[in-house]
Amino acid sequence: MAEVKQSSDSTERKTHLLIVGAGPFGLAIAAYAKHLGIEHLIVGKPMGFWKSNMPKGMYLRSACDWHLDPLNVDTIEKFRETKRLSSKDVEPLSLQFYLRYAKWFQKQKQISVLPVLVRKLDWDDSEELPFRAVMDNGRNIAARYVVLAIGFQYFKNLPSDLVKLLPEHRFSHTCDLVDFKEIAGKRCLIIGGRQSAFEWAALMNEAGAAKIHLCYRHDSPKFVAADWSWVDPFVDATEQIPGWFRNLSQQQKDEVRRRLWAEGRLKVEPWLEARISNSKVKLWPKAQVVTCCELPSGDLAISMDNGQKIAVDQIVFATGYKVEFKQVPFLRGSKILDRLNIQDGFPELDEHFQSNIPGMFITSMPATQQFGPFFAFTIAVRASARLIGQAISPEVDHWAEPPPTKVAALTKKDAQGPLPKPGTCSPIAPVFPQPRFP
Repeated sequence: MAEVKQSSDSTERKTHLLIVGAGPFGLAIAAYAKHLGIEHLIVGKPMGFWKSNMPKGMYLRSACDWHLDPLNVDTIEKFRETKRLSSKDVEPLSLQFYLRYAKWFQKQKQISVLPVLVRKLDWDDSEELPFRAVMDNGRNIAARYVVLAIGFQYFKNLPSDLVKLLPEHRFSHTCDLVDFKEIAGKRCLIIGGRQSAFEWAALMNEAGAAKIHLCYRHDSPKFVAADWSWVDPFVDATEQIPGWFRNLSQQQKDEVRRRLWAEGRLKVEPWLEARISNSKVKLWPKAQVVTCCELPSGDLAISMDNGQKIAVDQIVFATGYKVEFKQVPFLRGSKILDRLNIQDGFPELDEHFQSNIPGMFITSMPATQQFGPFFAFTIAVRASARLIGQAISPEVDHWAEPPPTKVAALTKKDAQGPLPKPGTCSPIAPVFPQPRFP
């Protein structure tokens, strides 16, 4: 790979490709860019959000097959083999094990991350290198192409209808509450009923919380292992016919999203059940907070729409993430936001993740509207890296165009039932020729 060029201005570096974000998506793109010989820089704190905004003791819902390598060489399986561990030894994957794998992957691929953050990113199409990033160390980086692999750190969802009911400084989002020492002896209310809500409840219980309430609008999920095997054909299809999801009818898209939603919301991993099955943890299904009053004692008096009243010391939102691309802080006041096409909070992207601004690619959670909900998960990092790399590098030997095919109507039965394995016909996953990579 060519060395990054240094301009005569000591405060500016120049590169062909700038990758913003050093989480799973960014690391995968950097690995593939290196493989293709694309001159690049990757900036950010390696796995920074995972290290700073996820709690020790957390487990992932994915297994060893959701690895980072677009070349399928430096996989989680290979990493655990170097440690002489079996799948049984490491699954479910702990956060700490996954971070060790990511560090090993970075070393294996010789990915050098510039550990600085972007303060502002702007664009001027009259320049030979149209993208200019001002870094938080005061230096600039000019680039011909840029990939935003920013994950979901800027998109935490704090529902406004609930926030307005609560006193300021008495609530937090799960990503901001990862040190549970302050929870010891306190009564807590978690708003939300998905995996993160139950896992935070387990960790808070183990940290010595006095009482933990979980309040959510739907039925209680079942403690059943999620089945993600059916997702593989969808991601395979994205690589071979990148526009398949966007070309579905709205009903078909909704069915795909509904099935993923069902896996994520209607199930909670069974290894959590014993950790919350005690008198300190109280579940409130089919309930919503309707009032909250801060008492002179400091207690928060909560009323729910089921008539129940509780008193707590702290409220935690386990309400996930919602993309609003205009919230990305380093884009505020830039020409990029003036020009970028955004629909319902999501950037509009072509079939290789390129926005309407030539040379600007966006992946991970902001790509889910047009590539499907799987791109909020690490299973999609490899497909994302390969499609973006193929668009940027003219030397890539693209696979032959597949024969014309249609994604047949998606019935309710199809959406609920298991999909055939990759390589077999189904209404959702037709047979595709296998891609060839350099």
